[in-house]
Amino acid sequence: MGSHVARQFSEVDKLRTELLNNVDVITEEILTRIESVILEVVTSLSKDEAPVLALPSRSSWLFLVIYKLVQSNSFATKRDIYYNNAQLFGSQKAVDGLVDDISCMLKVSRRSLHVLATSKGFISGDLCYMEEDGTRIDCRSTSAAVSVSSNIRGIKNIVSSAKFVLIVEKDATFQRLLDDDFCTKMSPCIIITGKGVPDVNSRLMVRKLWDALHVPVFALVDADPHGIEIMCIYKYGSVAMAFEAHSLTVPSVMWLGLLPSDLQRLRVPKDALIPLTRRDESKLCSLLGRPYVTGKPQWQKEMELMQQSKVKAEIQSLAAIAPDFLTSIYLPNKLRYGGWV
Repeated sequence: MGSHVARQFSEVDKLRTELLNNVDVITEEILTRIESVILEVVTSLSKDEAPVLALPSRSSWLFLVIYKLVQSNSFATKRDIYYNNAQLFGSQKAVDGLVDDISCMLKVSRRSLHVLATSKGFISGDLCYMEEDGTRIDCRSTSAAVSVSSNIRGIKNIVSSAKFVLIVEKDATFQRLLDDDFCTKMSPCIIITGKGVPDVNSRLMVRKLWDALHVPVFALVDADPHGIEIMCIYKYGSVAMAFEAHSLTVPSVMWLGLLPSDLQRLRVPKDALIPLTRRDESKLCSLLGRPYVTGKPQWQKEMELMQQSKVKAEIQSLAAIAPDFLTSIYLPNKLRYGGWV
């Protein structure tokens, strides 16, 4: 059994690497930075000068909330903050924007402000850990996934023998992997989904696992421009959260599938393929022009193949070959023989 597992993951094991852990700014420093901003405002007022604060006036109330959270080492979700004074903010979107602005202004991560976002992602596999409040989380159930924590920073005592982490773009595909008992078949491993465009917590969790376990991280996305963009968010970050990219991204993420070249190699039936729309073609051109893509010839080659063929495909298209093709043949072979780019 041991030699079988060793052979199965021989290519994956070659990708193991030592990585540095991300370190958050300490609490005292956060308080000092907030106090410095407030002091500058007070000093300006004492001199009859207009205070310079490049944020809306309601941010002062939010500054106070954040200061109290950090000082008391307690946490609140953005939703909590909004409902605490809904009339002041007017919308949840206003709170989201202000928190990001303050985070950028103080040059700290949002979680360092003790403001959390409600998670939408799920995780399953060979993983156990402890939440900050002492709750023990076991992700090894084969029938149900665990919601990604809302406080990734507070996770400790991570225990896992996983050989790799698999990011799954869609919830439907993730559930299919659970139903087919993928984590047991390819044990030990961890699968995680952000259910489409990932939320911050899903991205933080992938980064946390990468830092803690030093294992390869693969992405399983649709063979279309939207799926490629989602993979790029995990690997390179997003414009909206660019100031936190260093703690939200995993530069070593590899594209496991679905590759445009797989569609030809596996002879996926034509009726399972979808023509590219004008919007798809525009997105594809945009992706091909990005510096981080031009620096990856294999990714470029796959995208150019999509551009030439003018077709895209969802992961579910593999079911046209065989109902269990994804979990019984496609993924095991990809992982066994190094079929990623």
